[in-house]
Amino acid sequence: MKLSIVMPVYNEGEVIGQTISQVESVVKVFHELLIVYDMDEDTSVPVVKRLQKNYPSVKLVKNIYGKGALNALKTGLAKANGEAVCIMMADLTDDPKVLNKMMDKYHEGFDVVAASRYMKGGHQIGGPVIKQILSRIAGISLHYLVGLPTHDATNSFRLYTKKLLKNIRIESDGGFEMAIELTVKAHFGGYRVTEVPTTWKYIAKESRFYLNKWLPKYLKWYFWAIRKKFT
Repeated sequence: MKLSIVMPVYNEGEVIGQTISQVESVVKVFHELLIVYDMDEDTSVPVVKRLQKNYPSVKLVKNIYGKGALNALKTGLAKANGEAVCIMMADLTDDPKVLNKMMDKYHEGFDVVAASRYMKGGHQIGGPVIKQILSRIAGISLHYLVGLPTHDATNSFRLYTKKLLKNIRIESDGGFEMAIELTVKAHFGGYRVTEVPTTWKYIAKESRFYLNKWLPKYLKWYFWAIRKKFT
């Protein structure tokens, strides 16, 4: 198995069918798609079960570590069988065609491949303005200040080698800040990090990003990288 796609869901019943269809139609490499859910009542579950008849690569995986985004991600990483593991959102914000370019970089020997909104060719369409500004500042400043080989440190849509995931202990305690943690630890640990351009589209009816809750968790790893570089 070359590739595992880990996709956490939380009541994505309205869009998960379209997301799965897009992934299965454009991702060229042999893969498994792990749909990770918290509760049996999740609206995504019956839709996924229906689609499994047509898409045998799609697997339903129940969160084994407890509810929440972080535990869903950890469950997906633990259950993944692929040599490369990609985390992707279920709400149509991520472009699955980019996965083919990410796998090309994987075959070139990179351990982390970030889908970048802020490199040449990348775009971000919509979304909360303050989140856009902070994310862009974080990514570009880390690129120039500490030499991080991506302009987008915070986007969760990225690919990791199984080797990297086995060797780096995840310390994040919130959720999607795990992306910046793994990326900066990989960079300073001597692993190869790169990026490919992506277009991120904001489609959600309401944002689940709460600034007061998540910002300190991202800043923890931002300043970790700064200290690592200059101390």
